[in-house]
Parts: sequence; structure tokens; C-alpha cells
Amino acid sequence: MKKYTKIKDISNLQDTIKDAILLKMNPFEFQDLGKHKTLVMLFFNSSLRTRLSTEKAAKHLGMDVMILNVNDAWNLEFEDGTIMNASTSEHIKEAAKVISQYADVIAVRAFPSLTDKQKDESELVMNSFVKYATVPIINMESATAHPLQALADAITITELTEKSKPKVVLSWAPHPKALPQAVANSFIEMMQQMDVDLTITHPEGYELSEAITKNTPISHNQEEALKDADFVYVKNWSNYKDYGKVLSQDENWMMTKAKLGNAKFMHCLPVRRNVVVEDAVLDGENSVVIQQANNRTYAAQIVLKQILEEL
Repeated sequence: MKKYTKIKDISNLQDTIKDAILLKMNPFEFQDLGKHKTLVMLFFNSSLRTRLSTEKAAKHLGMDVMILNVNDAWNLEFEDGTIMNASTSEHIKEAAKVISQYADVIAVRAFPSLTDKQKDESELVMNSFVKYATVPIINMESATAHPLQALADAITITELTEKSKPKVVLSWAPHPKALPQAVANSFIEMMQQMDVDLTITHPEGYELSEAITKNTPISHNQEEALKDADFVYVKNWSNYKDYGKVLSQDENWMMTKAKLGNAKFMHCLPVRRNVVVEDAVLDGENSVVIQQANNRTYAAQIVLKQILEEL
């Protein structure tokens, strides 16, 4: 693997999932692979699970880790040809090349503006690092994608499924803030590559990009979509057409124990209790969010392992 900025960078998904599960059984098996190698993690936005799990994954492989909260340090310029007489003090062209001298792998986390769809979809921050850095780049969530989370989700479903082709439902849920589409986008793309029966359910007007959903069935009737589900992944996302807007906070879309039935409940966390999902679900035996979060380490570790093997 040369980089991991999108799911398509995985050459063999099933083998990667199997290898991640094996790593989970013996996480220090390849602890010499990253010896004398450094992972630099750059956060343009805050993080809990991604930050800790990726650092842990790197250390399992024997890597040194350096972490920088970029916006606390300085403001980078990403536009070409700009006159830098305002708030930005360094251009990505220099910054990416300099950081590359300190790192063997660079991991980047940068959220969307949710105001400029074209700019967000251009993945300006992530693609600028890919363009100007001289070492592999890992996407720790970008404007439109969260491939590390999606890989952890795939590992979780593979571990827990009792069927050859489980029914998986991605359900929108209410949230008081405008949230990105990144997690939903990557989850859909990942499930489209797996042998699952995927359905998306959301209120009218919350359609995601057709370039993402493609031919995946979409229902505006949540309870009908949830029927006979094996896994239910609940996530809020803001409006895509009326970009970044919150047009619905319909409390009836909150996930309840009655609607979940016997399905496994999944969420990327953090989650707002009794807004996105009721306590009875999160605290119930069908919630797998903690196992899902644990798998973030092994998703990151298998990606780092495959990258290190190519260095």
C-alpha cells in the first residue's frame, strides 16, 4: 500500500480484514517492522478515538510517533498563487516537504467547512499533502471520507456476523449540529465492497451524493428499512443538496430498542444519548460500539503495516 486516503487504496479488502483480525490476536507480532520509523500525526481538528487508536497502532509496530495540533501552531496556506499578507504564515508546498523529512508516514485529519461544497469535495487539505509530501499519507478523516473508521466497521461486522450475507442498515438520526457526511460516505463505500445487503434510510431531503450511494437502496421509511436487519449503523449527517444545513431534527428518527429489534447497534462515537440513540440501546447487549471503537486500533495497524512493508 502506497497511501491510505480512500478505501480504494486497499488492494484486497477481505485479506486485509482477515489480517487485521489476526493482528488483534497478537498485536506485537510485527513490533520490529516500524523500528526507527516515525509517524507524524497532524490534526487540523480535534480527535479522541482516531488520535489514540492510531498512535497505539503505530507503537504496536515499533514506530515513534509525533503529534501536532496544526491550527494551534500556525495557519497553513493551501491556495496556489495567493498573496500571503493575511493570517497564513506558511504554504503547504514548503510545510509538506519539511514534515516529510521528519516522518516516514504522515497521517492527517481535517474536517470540511460545510459551507463550500466544491472546495470540500476537492479535498484540498488531504490532496495537498498527497501532492507535496514525499512520504505516504494516511487519512484520519477528511472533508468527505473516513476510511479508517470504515475499515474498523468492516472488521467489526466480519467478526460478529452469523450469516453469509447479513442485512446492514445505515440510518440517519437527529443531531443539533451540522455534521459532515464523511463517516456515512465511507461506510457506504466499504459496505458496497462487502458481501452484505445494504440499505440506507433517512428523511426526505437528506440524500447523500449519488456518486457515493450509486445503486444502494434508499428508504424514507425507517421502520420498514430496519425490518430483519442484522446490523444497524446510526449516524447523523447534514444536508448534501442544501449543503451543510440542518433541515430536520425529527425526534422520531432517534434509534430505540423497539426499532432496533435483534440487530447489532453500531455508531462511530461520540454519540449524543437520547438524541441520536436512547440509553436502552447503548447500554443494551446488542450495542457493539465499544468493540467497534477497539477495532479502530487494528484498522490503523493493518494500514500502517501494509505501508511499512512497501517502504
